[in-house]
Amino acid sequence: MAKKVLFIGGSLNQTTMMWRVAQELPEYDCWFSSYYADGVVKYLAERGILDFTILGGGAARATDAFFVEKKLQSDYRGKRNDYDLVVTSSDLIVPKNIRNKPIILVQEGMLTPENLVYHIVKALGLPRFLGNTSMTGLSHAYQKFCVASEGFKEIFVRKGVRPERIEVTGIPNFDDLERFRQNDFPHRDFVLGATSCLRESFQYENRPSFIRKVLDVADGRQVVFKLHPNENHTRALREIEHHAPGAITFTNGNINPMIANCTAMVTKYSSVMLVALGMGKPVYSDLEPAFAERLRPVQNGGTSAKRIADICRNYL
Repeated sequence: MAKKVLFIGGSLNQTTMMWRVAQELPEYDCWFSSYYADGVVKYLAERGILDFTILGGGAARATDAFFVEKKLQSDYRGKRNDYDLVVTSSDLIVPKNIRNKPIILVQEGMLTPENLVYHIVKALGLPRFLGNTSMTGLSHAYQKFCVASEGFKEIFVRKGVRPERIEVTGIPNFDDLERFRQNDFPHRDFVLGATSCLRESFQYENRPSFIRKVLDVADGRQVVFKLHPNENHTRALREIEHHAPGAITFTNGNINPMIANCTAMVTKYSSVMLVALGMGKPVYSDLEPAFAERLRPVQNGGTSAKRIADICRNYL
């Protein structure tokens, strides 16, 4: 009987990463779950209070729809089987039923900054999810942590992750970005503003200032905004119309071809920064350019999933 592996998704980006790794493990019995939690967090998620997170709302619906579309075996909360291995793209929450299992953690993308909240959560040992993705890797509940680049490895080691637990594999969805250069997106040679959902997750953002920064970088060139899927689009469209009339705005669609066709991108801390860096695009963000450049994800022609799958085999 084939050994069983549980893949835990989250956002659609995280879920497709898990799927790509599972595709490289055809000899195993692979099952999938959307992201889940225990206790009070579970209670709040079930009542829709956490719909702005990957525990519910649009993220959970998109993940469940993806499972149906790809005809994947779904096991929400991992209740149906006794699993030999768990693969997840977030350890901000480690549910009780997987804590005694071997876990492979895969970096999901960009990290939120190490702000005051991060330092308070870390110093006081508060629940990691309160510090958002800045706390990634700090559960130490996994056997291996697969990361995007040597620069990210340096960050995680500085945060306190043991170096021998980290493998620089590259990460699916960010390891073969050249393929997006051939596309049918109708606009070219523009400055792209990729917005965030900081406000929806109760973090501060000065959106008018962000819009002005995009306009300053553009310096008269065409401006295109791509709204974050989890933000309040009505509010964002109203702000852009007020501060940047004439800008082209997209509320949905694949941002990667947009990045491929732009001359520069402005963002905050979004994972789309990794796409732009991987394509060699100028990126204007809240990070120092030299520091951001070190985070450039490994480009290995789309073989990260296979490399991660090989690590999974070592524990199976």
